[in-house]
Amino acid sequence: MTVLGTPLTRDAVRLLLLGSGELGKEVAIEAQRLGVEVVAVDRYARAPAHQVAHRSYVIDMRDGRAVRDVITRERPDFVVPELEAIATETLMEIENEGLAEVIPTARGAFLTMNREGIRRLAAEELKVPTSRYAFAGSLEELQAAAAVTGFPCVVKPVMSSSGKGQSVATNEAELETAWHEAQKKSRVAMARVIVESFVEFQYEITLLTVRASGPGGVIETHFCEPIGHRQERGDYVESWQPQPMSEKALYRAREMAEKVTAALGGRGIFGCEFFVNEDQVWFSEVSPRPHDTGLVTLASQYQSEFELHVRAILGLPVSTELLRPGASAVIYGNRDAAGVRYGRLDAALRVPGTKLRLFGKPESFMRRRMGVALAMASDVDTARRRANECASLVEVLAAKVPAPRTL
Repeated sequence: MTVLGTPLTRDAVRLLLLGSGELGKEVAIEAQRLGVEVVAVDRYARAPAHQVAHRSYVIDMRDGRAVRDVITRERPDFVVPELEAIATETLMEIENEGLAEVIPTARGAFLTMNREGIRRLAAEELKVPTSRYAFAGSLEELQAAAAVTGFPCVVKPVMSSSGKGQSVATNEAELETAWHEAQKKSRVAMARVIVESFVEFQYEITLLTVRASGPGGVIETHFCEPIGHRQERGDYVESWQPQPMSEKALYRAREMAEKVTAALGGRGIFGCEFFVNEDQVWFSEVSPRPHDTGLVTLASQYQSEFELHVRAILGLPVSTELLRPGASAVIYGNRDAAGVRYGRLDAALRVPGTKLRLFGKPESFMRRRMGVALAMASDVDTARRRANECASLVEVLAAKVPAPRTL
């Protein structure tokens, strides 16, 4: 049986987040509900999880020495990455030295920090169906790769999140624009890109897959109901659960998800993404952490993806039970500003069955995700309609004082 202590005492179980965005904030809140001491780390001050953690740090998480210093100082029981741009080589050293347990594993974090590692694992080692693909480290290599994959093709940085830097090239003339877009939005300079053949699919899903301890400590795999989502410019704008799909397609997606997550190992939640066309399923990518499209589970599931992640990390029982159909819709900043206010919340929350999560990000950009509207209903279509209406009613206003308040 897991024994948990009290925060800020010698017996505390300590969890250190590497990345403190809106997903990390929800993980921090769920951990604190179980009396876990939370340390939040990010590259900028006043990140969402900083605002709810016991302690916070601002470092360059790609700097291995800085990552090691904060882990050595805090001596957490668990290191939980929330994003890709982390010094994963250092995490492997730390795990090998026994300084902390990395979730799901340091190797899992390393393989999924860029699309090249996980695609080669899935397609070449595990033989999971994917689109045709190639990698390129220059515009010339991209042009050669596109000749193999054919047009139209999708070009993505190997290191980016939430679809940033993704574009579709329909002919050779558009490859240069796609290359520069990928470089601009990549998390590292002069990044390689993945070039994928265009798959004719009906819809995309996120299959949240949980690896958690069962009786006797044996790792068991659990699946949430599939989540459908819609993207614009490679970034998720709404999601819903459950996504209807054939039994054969769902079986195939679960089979692939279990195979990929077992290869990555460890415990926790994984966001496995798939393209689906009737009974055909193609693996796209996986994140070894809560997924942005999974924000819908705050309205739809008995245990949200964040509670599932924390329970799995701590070795506690999990339940992927769906309570009701739900949906989420993104609230964008729609302005570049240091600090914003939110108006018309009363009107937004008059939409039946809705909730809001405003992330508290200290700076707004036009396409920055500043919050999300959540909705529940007796059917998915009604939930989607409610979530989108709620999100559309929220007004993002300029701050009264331009400079952010010092905390």
